[in-house]
Amino acid sequence: MNPTPTVQPLANPVLRIPPAPPAVAAAHFRASLAFHADVSDVATALDAARATGGDPGFVVLDSRSTAAWEQGHVPDAVHLPTARPAEEARRLLDPSVPVVTYCWGPGCNGATRAALVLAELGYRVKEMLGGFEYWVREGFGYETAEGPARRPADPLTAPETAPEEAADCGC
Repeated sequence: MNPTPTVQPLANPVLRIPPAPPAVAAAHFRASLAFHADVSDVATALDAARATGGDPGFVVLDSRSTAAWEQGHVPDAVHLPTARPAEEARRLLDPSVPVVTYCWGPGCNGATRAALVLAELGYRVKEMLGGFEYWVREGFGYETAEGPARRPADPLTAPETAPEEAADCGC
């Protein structure tokens, strides 16, 4: 009589490759924060600067096409599509001011390409995680060819708040 074969459970996919040692993980996550900025952090810094008449300490750069820019963009952003020559970056951006790039959203790497071009030109640069999609989904105001606009925050991406309140996810 043949014994019934035992089915081996699949290895835990989360731990198939074990987590990095804490010091290695800390270095990785610290480095990640040097390269990325969260949409709500960018909005909070820009709002605080507007409220005080101050400077946020960085410039936001929209790397999308003109048609996309006109459809909607972060207020006070600089428009510089990735396809434009590097010389235009030198004309529009102060090399002493950090730049935060964005494109459509997490499914687009235009902000990454723009950040690479700017870094190669000597700019200090970060990408805004989530891009314009998450800017809008989190309920932040934006500019269009027709003027200012705002959509309610998507409760799956941001806490519900009154339009004049800053969304604080508690992160």
